[in-house]
Parts: sequence; C-alpha cells; structure tokens
Amino acid sequence: MDFRRVWPLYVWPMDIQSTPSPAPVSTQGGAFPLRLTARAVEQVKAVQKQQKFDGYYLAVRVVPAGCSGFGYDLNLVKDVQPGELTGEQDGVKLVTDALSNTYLAGTEVDYVVGTTGAGFKFSNPNAKSTCGCGTSFST
Repeated sequence: MDFRRVWPLYVWPMDIQSTPSPAPVSTQGGAFPLRLTARAVEQVKAVQKQQKFDGYYLAVRVVPAGCSGFGYDLNLVKDVQPGELTGEQDGVKLVTDALSNTYLAGTEVDYVVGTTGAGFKFSNPNAKSTCGCGTSFST
C-alpha cells in the first residue's frame, strides 16, 4: 500500500524556520536527528490506528525534490533496512537513513491545522532557503 495516498499530509517548507535544536530522541547508538511535537505524535498514532499500522515505523527521509533541491518524505514502514538509524519517541518508532540524518539534525516536526488544510510542518535549522512554490528547500 502506498501510504502517501491515505495520509493527510502536506508539508509547508515555506514555514521552515531556523530554530534552536530541540532535544534529540535517544537511540541505541546515539541521538535521533529529529523530534516530534505532541501534536505530531498524536497524529501519527491516530493514522497508525486508523490504517491498522500499529507497530510500524514512521520513516522520515530527505529526498531530491522541487526546484531548491530537497523535500521531505514521510511513510509508515513495517521493516527497517540494515544501516538505518532508529529511535522512539512517546511510543512512535522512528527510522531514517544515514544521508537524511545529516539534513534532519535538529529538526522539529509539528502537525498543524489551518484554514486551507492540515499537515506536517518541519522546522529545520539546516534549511537555508526554500523555493518560490514552497515544496522544497536547500542547505
């Protein structure tokens, strides 16, 4: 199942802002590069329950996208690949790859609801600019 079809997801890169690094989520081998707000944790858990994806990992990745170069990709995945970084926060299991780890360091992910929709908002201190259409960022 392509999770992106069922998850009410929209990321507002234009809302990316430089902020002090949030406290990292502890992992077995160090610190997980990002932190979820309470609203983000609540939304992930609600979607997992609704879609019967209990126990799945929230995979957060930085991928090539848009005119600025990078975008975010969120999916629920059952299995972790060798070499991926894992963590857990408030009952939500997290996973990312080594390359994304570099770009995500210090990022806070929130879930926001506005008049035009709802989605995850990334506050990434590594993002130096965003594109005009608001779908990608550069470092």
